[in-house]
Parts: sequence; structure tokens; C-alpha cells
Amino acid sequence: MGLCLPCLGGAADTVVETPDPEMRRRQLAEAAEKRQMESASRGIKNPSSVEQKKRKQEEMEKRLESSGPGPEGGGLRWQVG
Repeated sequence: MGLCLPCLGGAADTVVETPDPEMRRRQLAEAAEKRQMESASRGIKNPSSVEQKKRKQEEMEKRLESSGPGPEGGGLRWQVG
């Protein structure tokens, strides 16, 4: 009976070396960034316009915050009667 073991004869050719830890971290970080980009743009036909709209919205919010509150009692007035 013959045994067919991978550790005998020619198995050293099929061994895959693992990359060093720094390279592995870089690869994982790139893959994670790619997944985030893909999931963020899923279902969006024009991602650049979405980014532009988001920036405009943030600018508007900053302007409103920086302008501060209006004068006292400057809200809507209700007239009863």
C-alpha cells in the first residue's frame, strides 16, 4: 500500500508564503477602504453630485450656526381671535 503524503516530494513548491505584517495591514486597510467606497456609492448613479450636495448642506449648516440666534421674540407670531 502506497501512501500519498503532500510533505514528501514536491510539496515545497506549493507552499505560499504569507506577507509580512506591515504589508498585510496595508492590504487589509486598502480592502476596507474599497468596501466602504463601494457601499457608500451603492445605488447612486452620480456619486460626485451627491458629494457636492453634501458639501453645500454642510456649508449652509455652518452659516446658520455662525449667524447665531436672531433677536429675542423674533419667532412666528400667533394671532388669536
